[in-house]
Amino acid sequence: MQTAPILAQDVDSPATLATLLEGHGYLADEGLATAGFLGLRMRRPLFLEGGAGVGKTALAKTLALVLGAPLIRLQCYEGLDAAQALYDWDFPRQLLHLRAAEAAGISDVARLEAEIYDRRFLIARPLLQALETRCVLLIDEVDRADDEFEAFLLEVLSDFTISIPELGTIHAEEPPVVVVTSNRTREVHDALKRRCLYHWLEHPSYDREVAIIRRRLPDVAERLARQVAAAAQGLRAEDLLKPPGVAESLDWTEALVALGVRELDPETAAVTLGAVLKYREDQQKVVAKGLASLLNGG
Repeated sequence: MQTAPILAQDVDSPATLATLLEGHGYLADEGLATAGFLGLRMRRPLFLEGGAGVGKTALAKTLALVLGAPLIRLQCYEGLDAAQALYDWDFPRQLLHLRAAEAAGISDVARLEAEIYDRRFLIARPLLQALETRCVLLIDEVDRADDEFEAFLLEVLSDFTISIPELGTIHAEEPPVVVVTSNRTREVHDALKRRCLYHWLEHPSYDREVAIIRRRLPDVAERLARQVAAAAQGLRAEDLLKPPGVAESLDWTEALVALGVRELDPETAAVTLGAVLKYREDQQKVVAKGLASLLNGG
């Protein structure tokens, strides 16, 4: 484990970053390690796209551990607006301040206006917090937000500034390390992507998935780890509503370990499918095809 924070500029190569990430249980291939290194060195946001469960969010969390910095997460969703992502004014406290000023006989309008729009009454949401803190900023599932929301991100990701009409412009003394993720449920606008370095995350190869499972769950038997990885690879080859990601492979393995299973058989797979397949239709399709066939490589 790290005993002292590592500065982004101290990461001197993709190989160094891969080693640091591996020290916290995240196995990055050469392409991802290179993209992450360039993001740190060039101080550019890293835009990660790929299916759910391939490790996009986990990379941001692990980068925060590597850098010894807090993770500030903005979870995107439909209807997200600037007040929820950037900042908001603490209206109850402002009102209390006005009432106190009135009780004290203060009637100078200009003074009161200046006081109630003081920084102490400003509620910092994730984007503003990230400009005021040395951190890793995770903008998670940006494709779930409305198109209009992306415009709010452009100023932040271009210059790491936020304009607040009542206070002026707030600029980050040290730009945050930014990771933007998308599951590609819709296309993200080019204007946002242009401000980022782009990397597409694939599902891992069989050998890498085995390594990930054994690295994250060191108590698992190697044979079981290989069986789960092989089954997950087979499931991804099926026409499923939601193919399993690495997160589901880990969940499945952890469930099997909790049951004391050392070898995966069709009966055990059948009763634990809920750990890896989260749609009833997918489970029915796999069961109908035959779990023995899946576990034997199709």
